[in-house]
Amino acid sequence: MSPMKTILAATTAALLALPAFAEGDIKIEDAYARASGMNAMAGAAFFQIMNHGDQDDRLIAAKSDVAKRVELHTHKETAEGVMQMMEVEEGFPVAAGGMHALQRGGDHVMFMGLNQPFEDGSTISVTLVFEKAGEMTVEIPVDLKRNPMGGGMQHGKMGQGKMKGGQMKQDTTSTN
Repeated sequence: MSPMKTILAATTAALLALPAFAEGDIKIEDAYARASGMNAMAGAAFFQIMNHGDQDDRLIAAKSDVAKRVELHTHKETAEGVMQMMEVEEGFPVAAGGMHALQRGGDHVMFMGLNQPFEDGSTISVTLVFEKAGEMTVEIPVDLKRNPMGGGMQHGKMGQGKMKGGQMKQDTTSTN
């Protein structure tokens, strides 16, 4: 095989190995991070993932130096009515032409074992890992004053929570 054919074959193989996903199809909007206080050991990030492409994708991981562990989490209600936070190992799907909201009380990026406090007005660097689009690093502003129920789409209303055995229990008598 001639050197030119070898280069051409290698280039073609490399192009075919790339994901069939146009750069820039995934956008992150309305991002912010919170922690409950200066001495908090955990924090979370919330945002909307917009998929402007024509292929479904999935957020499968997140990485950051701000914490010892970074996981994708959600809240689910148990049969006893207790809201429990848990890791979502399979990640969050983002349909082609669609959006997936990470919001308080639902899906979010969880930072456990903070290496530094989340200071209001600062930013944290987070690398989001997508199944098809690959890695993208975003700078997420820390907003400790943001309305806990504001920012992003809201589906239904949440009552005020009560702690039960380290888990959040919904108070269905709330009128907010």
